[in-house]
Amino acid sequence: MNNILEIIETRLHQEWIMGCHSHYFYQLIQNYIEQLTQLKKLTNNPRIILVETHEDYHHFLAAFLATVITNCHVFLGDKRWKEREWEEVCNLVNPHLILGIDLNYTIKSNQNNFPLPNKSLIMISTGGTSGKIRFSIHTWHTLSASVKGFTHFFHLDKVNSFCILPLHHVSGLMQFMRSFLTQGKIIIYPYSKLKKNILPSFNFEDFFISLVPTQLQLLLTLNPKFLQQFKTILLGGAPPWNSLLTEARNYQLNLSPTYGMTETASQIVTLKPEDFKQGNNSTGKVLPHADIKINEDKIIKIKAESLYFGYYPHYEPQPYLITDDLGYFDHKNDLHILGRNSQKIITGGENVFPKEVETIILETNLVKDIAIIGIADEQWGEAITAIYVPQNNTVDVTLIQETIKKQLSPVKQPKHWIRVKQLPRNQQGKLNYQTLQKIATTYPKQENYLSKNQGSKTPSFRR
Repeated sequence: MNNILEIIETRLHQEWIMGCHSHYFYQLIQNYIEQLTQLKKLTNNPRIILVETHEDYHHFLAAFLATVITNCHVFLGDKRWKEREWEEVCNLVNPHLILGIDLNYTIKSNQNNFPLPNKSLIMISTGGTSGKIRFSIHTWHTLSASVKGFTHFFHLDKVNSFCILPLHHVSGLMQFMRSFLTQGKIIIYPYSKLKKNILPSFNFEDFFISLVPTQLQLLLTLNPKFLQQFKTILLGGAPPWNSLLTEARNYQLNLSPTYGMTETASQIVTLKPEDFKQGNNSTGKVLPHADIKINEDKIIKIKAESLYFGYYPHYEPQPYLITDDLGYFDHKNDLHILGRNSQKIITGGENVFPKEVETIILETNLVKDIAIIGIADEQWGEAITAIYVPQNNTVDVTLIQETIKKQLSPVKQPKHWIRVKQLPRNQQGKLNYQTLQKIATTYPKQENYLSKNQGSKTPSFRR
């Protein structure tokens, strides 16, 4: 990995990590290399958990590069993990060293019973929607392949990034990787400041920013002019709703919706801003480093140079990834995502995709947020259930039902409505479906609203 140090050395006189002097950053890397080299004298391929704290992001990035240079196995950790999560992670990883956070942990054994290659592996945490932490196994090559596909797609030599997403997450890490490998600049800025409308004084016309839908919605409300500066606004992490896309289009934002995941080292499908502005609501074209096939059941299968090598500790290279996502290509070869196959609701013998129902209800502007799920029902098989946050206290569920009556067929209209103050979402905006199911099955019955228009209908099962 000498090329990593060569890249850094060529940038010693450049201001590329804004707010961090290049010579200081280089010295940090050398310090971590020395520390890890001493550790490697005691064990081969030591397992390092690296935790980001936003105040010390330069330490996180320096340590990350050092682990790759010294051929360690690095696990990117989340400082927000609580005692249960840390116990789960440490039992899985059995780390030799934890950097970035004080944790009282003693390694149980230097032995690892699973065969792993004698090279640097980069483990990126995922599984936030399921509640169980998993690590996708990547390498410098898979991350670099993602950067190469990105730059070819956008016809770029350099990528400048304004990063407000966590660096331990693939969405934040890849912003650093793009800027690092292309000799671009990166600004790492606390999202907490943006939420308070504390904005940096900088010209962003040549910068990319990556957002999840909830962040886009907030920033559009606070300061749309700030977003109008950016060369491109990458949007991913969770499905956007149509009214959000319409609002972004009204402000003429250079929005670029994407499709990707931790397992593919971020985006593999992207819609270019010029196509978005013309009214295209798809996720766009497949990037050159990836290939997507869709079977007759609409399930998406991915092959990519950036594809992961399995979930730690099982290093199992696969030729392709069969996802849980459903989609189709239109006549322009743009990809449209229908939702998750596992979240598809079969009610009365009919298939219902939650995203469609959620989009229609959100467009009424009567709810701030909503999740559609299916719960077991003796009559329907699954009963469509809406867990929602009303726009204000005056919104009555009857008003929502009347508003959507002509826009959704009866089988797609929710039979149960549960009003909550907030939906369980992670930092990227993804819903925790385990918690949603718990809410739906344990909520007091008097808080469930059964639609009078549907409660007496008999389901028509398909043969």
